[in-house]
Amino acid sequence: MTQIVDLSISAMAERLASGELTSIKITESYLGRIDQINAELNAYVNVFHEHARQMARASDERRVRGKILSRYDGIPIALKDNIAYKDQKLTCSSRILKDFHVPYHAHVSQLLLANGIFPLGKTNMDEFAMGSSTENSAFAVTRNPWDTSRVPGGSSGGSAAAVSAGLAPWALGSDTGGSIRLPASFCGVLGLKPTYGRVSRYGLVAYGSSLDQIGPMTQSVEDAAILLDLISGHDSRDSTSSEESYLSQEQGGIPEIDLRGLRVGLPKEYFPDLLDPEVAAILERHKRLLQEAGAQFVEVSLPHTDYAVPVYYLIATAEASSNLARYDGVRYGARDPRVSNILEVYTYSRHAGLGAEVKRRILLGTYVLSSGYYDAYYRKASRVRTLIRRDFQELFSKVDVVLAPVAPTPAFAIGEKTEDPLQMYLSDILTIAVNLAGLPALSVNGGFQGQGLPVGVQWIGNYFQEKRLLGVSRFIEANTEKRVPPARKG
Repeated sequence: MTQIVDLSISAMAERLASGELTSIKITESYLGRIDQINAELNAYVNVFHEHARQMARASDERRVRGKILSRYDGIPIALKDNIAYKDQKLTCSSRILKDFHVPYHAHVSQLLLANGIFPLGKTNMDEFAMGSSTENSAFAVTRNPWDTSRVPGGSSGGSAAAVSAGLAPWALGSDTGGSIRLPASFCGVLGLKPTYGRVSRYGLVAYGSSLDQIGPMTQSVEDAAILLDLISGHDSRDSTSSEESYLSQEQGGIPEIDLRGLRVGLPKEYFPDLLDPEVAAILERHKRLLQEAGAQFVEVSLPHTDYAVPVYYLIATAEASSNLARYDGVRYGARDPRVSNILEVYTYSRHAGLGAEVKRRILLGTYVLSSGYYDAYYRKASRVRTLIRRDFQELFSKVDVVLAPVAPTPAFAIGEKTEDPLQMYLSDILTIAVNLAGLPALSVNGGFQGQGLPVGVQWIGNYFQEKRLLGVSRFIEANTEKRVPPARKG
């Protein structure tokens, strides 16, 4: 018999509608698994046991009265701990916010609640979303469900691990430079970074405001389409949010993509010498299958890709320096008890409350914005960002989609890169340019390397072309062996 945690979102919705399942039964199933194995994985930093049960009972009562809020009413979700959910803790996995209870809902939280979807809890992350491995959390290191000696990727590692291990049916993460796609690849789930502006950032704790985007992390392509539909659309509180909505239910969700004649770009810069041979082999297999189905591959170039990492770490850290100035020990968050004057409030509170990686990025960002260096670094990086965006615009006049790896390697060992920040930053070398350009991209599991670790395949599309990306991802999904991580069997 199929377990609840193995059901797709559509199957769950059908069983809720038929009365075969109740929301409280679904919720208790996930809470039981969380209690059983979260201590090993550290996917969650806060679990809302009683709140989730209350919301589940309310959903069941609505269903009895015939007053459900949507087809998905009663299905719980996991939220990354930088997404606001009223009256619950919002920590960003940082000591400086360890006891902070947020007084409002993020826009995405409001949309989910309006459809009867409620959180099981908040998932672990790299502190303030600054990291690629979820080792920078102030509370615990999240472990990969496929091999607990390895990282789940970051910064949305908790959300990816929760979905992969069956601790949540779906989850939300955020992606500033690959933070949805990298953990999705390492944990074998679907992770979608939408077009910048498709999903409101209101209530998402800011890291790099011109780069951040909330997106789905799910077990399947279909589930991602459903969740994207639920959270997308305009929000007057976010001036960058678009009027575009996904409209999966009204327009059929994932379109049938005719692969015959589909022009697929292969940027030479995305297949570097440092690419792991087993990752390259998985990409080559899918390329061959796509060709057999009629897709046409085009060798293309994105000539400014080599500058993406330095440009990102100038722009993102500059924005972080500005955004994190609010954590000062004065208005909210932790204050060091040793203080005796206002200067010590700032210095002691930030010293004790912020981790090493966050301090490193704030210092770098403050430096590049400082007098005498702004033009040399930040302004120049902004100009190169424009060139990166133009590279993609020119590319999409020649091809329909881009196929690429997500990361140079599968999940690496915990502790392997923590002493070398540059090597950690290079984990995002194949994902960062997408954020600089504001494009949509996703990671779909493409198979497994010799040790059984999942390897993601990245699709990149033109602005607001998420449907096309999900359509071609369904082909990858259909041609990839289904496996269950060891943690899911627990």
